[in-house]
This record gives sequence, C-alpha cells and structure tokens, in this order.
Amino acid sequence: MNAIGTIDRPFTHDPKKQAPMTSSPSEPQGSASRAVTTIGANASRQNRTREMQLIPEALARAHMDERLREADAERQAVRLVAARRMQRRAERASMRARRALAMAVMH
Repeated sequence: MNAIGTIDRPFTHDPKKQAPMTSSPSEPQGSASRAVTTIGANASRQNRTREMQLIPEALARAHMDERLREADAERQAVRLVAARRMQRRAERASMRARRALAMAVMH
C-alpha cells in the first residue's frame, strides 16, 4: 500500500488502511527491536487529542452538576426554614385556640 501522509496528518483516518512504519535501510540492523506500526501510536494520539478536546466540555458539565447540587441544597434549606416557620405559626395558633377554649369553659 502506498499511502501518502504523515503520522500527525495521515492520508486516511482508518488505522487498518494506514501503512505500517518500518525501519529505514540507512538504520543499522538491530537498532530497533521490531517494526513499529502507526496503528497503536496513531490511535493513542487521536484518542489523546479527542480526550483533550473534550476536557473543557467535561469541566463545564461537572461545573453545571455542582451548581445544580448547590441549587437543590439551597432550595431544600429554604423549604426547611419555611416549614419550621409554618410549624411555629401553627403551634401559636393552637395555643391561642386552647386559651380561648379554656377561657370559654371557665366563664
């Protein structure tokens, strides 16, 4: 296969269609342990690039999730305060009703 391109800018993005890298004739024999293919290196480079491009999106998503959790906690705290306020108001109204009933019974 005679594919034109470099490691960073391959002719095709399909790793199966890329030509494997082999040692050049000018290298001394035995300098490389075995022929290195671009499939693993290129795939990891593309994955790393993809991951790097998705980092801001992941950070934004995590930031939004944190803000949503904070907003939920704030809403729950506000509801709890309102419920306690209403409970105290109901207790005061109950005490007023008891007093009024006691006054009515005594007279």
